[in-house]
Amino acid sequence: MGLVVFVGIGRNDKRDEAEYLAQRIARLRVFPDQDGKMNRSLLEIGGGMLIVSQFTLYGDTKKGNRPSYTAAAIPEVAKDVYNFFINACRQTGLLVATGEFQANMQVRLINDGPVTLLLSTES
Repeated sequence: MGLVVFVGIGRNDKRDEAEYLAQRIARLRVFPDQDGKMNRSLLEIGGGMLIVSQFTLYGDTKKGNRPSYTAAAIPEVAKDVYNFFINACRQTGLLVATGEFQANMQVRLINDGPVTLLLSTES
């Protein structure tokens, strides 16, 4: 059991935000306890993560018919923060698998339940 974590790196994102989110995800209580209540974290269940870089999370569709990605970090910066995030997640002791940065990939997942969350360091 585990989480698929799609990661978008924004222009202003830094390593400290990556560290914060790695800790937050590892401790986020989204898995059921004995009563079926979302009350257990990845760390508690011994789960893992599949981390996939996804710059399209920063797609702005407010104007026109084509998304704008100007809010996404440039690839060189994004790759550094993405790799730092992966290492920060591994530092928690969780099993971490990754996609390949800037690659076209086919990702398959089984969504067990209607839970999709957006975590951000933005206010």
